[in-house]
Amino acid sequence: MTRAAIRALTVAALALTLLGCGGDDDPPPPAGPRSVKALVIAMFAPEASTWIEKLKLTQKLKVPGLSPDYPEVLCNSDDVCLVTTGMGHANAAATLTVLAYSKLFDLTKSYFLIAGIAGIDPNQGTLGSVAWARYLVDYGIAWELDAREMPEGWKYGYFGINTKGPDEKPPLDYRTEVFQLDEALLKKAVELSSDVELTDSEAAQAFRANYPQEAASSAPSVLQCDTVASDTWFAGTALGERATDWTALLTDGKGLYCTTQQEDNASYEVLKRATVAKKLDVKRLAVLRAGADFDRPYPGQSSSDNLVNYAEQGGFVPAITNLYVAGSPLIAAIVKDWTTWKDGVPE
Repeated sequence: MTRAAIRALTVAALALTLLGCGGDDDPPPPAGPRSVKALVIAMFAPEASTWIEKLKLTQKLKVPGLSPDYPEVLCNSDDVCLVTTGMGHANAAATLTVLAYSKLFDLTKSYFLIAGIAGIDPNQGTLGSVAWARYLVDYGIAWELDAREMPEGWKYGYFGINTKGPDEKPPLDYRTEVFQLDEALLKKAVELSSDVELTDSEAAQAFRANYPQEAASSAPSVLQCDTVASDTWFAGTALGERATDWTALLTDGKGLYCTTQQEDNASYEVLKRATVAKKLDVKRLAVLRAGADFDRPYPGQSSSDNLVNYAEQGGFVPAITNLYVAGSPLIAAIVKDWTTWKDGVPE
């Protein structure tokens, strides 16, 4: 068994232990809909683990219809809760739909923090870096030609639906291709996390040294750049460049791609529809993604090796830890000054 496999099993075991934390002495959930000041949204157990431990999320509320792997919302006495959706856009959408319309919670004043790991562009950041998003871009809503059959001169075989080629902006008929998050909340989140001390690992330090880009070879940092969602994991320079180009195209040059994940556009759409139904306010959503692996190879490495052996890059553990390190100041500020935050992001 490799060191990477042993590490993954250790992290998984810890996560399962933490997900089962609490006991018979835990306080019972309150009567009526439970008020929630802040809801952390994780996608799988390791992302949830540090939040559960550090915030003492020992109150368990079982919600019919949540993921069978994560059937409970966990909360604490400060009215901070966490839900684990399951990975991929279908699981995220299903879980958040159930939660948004559940009569067990009052989410009308709640803030939401999606906190998950991601692939990261070495031109923008490194293993363990955390990035607050302004734009959520769907990488997967596209027409595709096999790269071996695409027209001469194209860099990749993906292009917008109902367009003639990769350089043409699509008409956005799906209404979920790109979302912009609330600017006031984004700025506050970046400000609150600007001075945090991020963790690192020796394995990540050794791996990032293979990359010539300054952003990749530097220590982890807090960034503001944008994220693309696709249930298909992609890797390689060409597809990474497509993510950069696609983000710029769909945001009219305002967005900057740096992380890739699976769920965020689906999650946003659920919260947007629930906002129309007056269940919550999607303007109170922040998205934080941490670089667990690079989205493309270093010089001399194959794209297939970069993808298949992503777990050996050493970024997983610092990324999981840094989600809490960078995200918790926002949660703490909301709880500490709730009388101000409940009416909106303070000046």
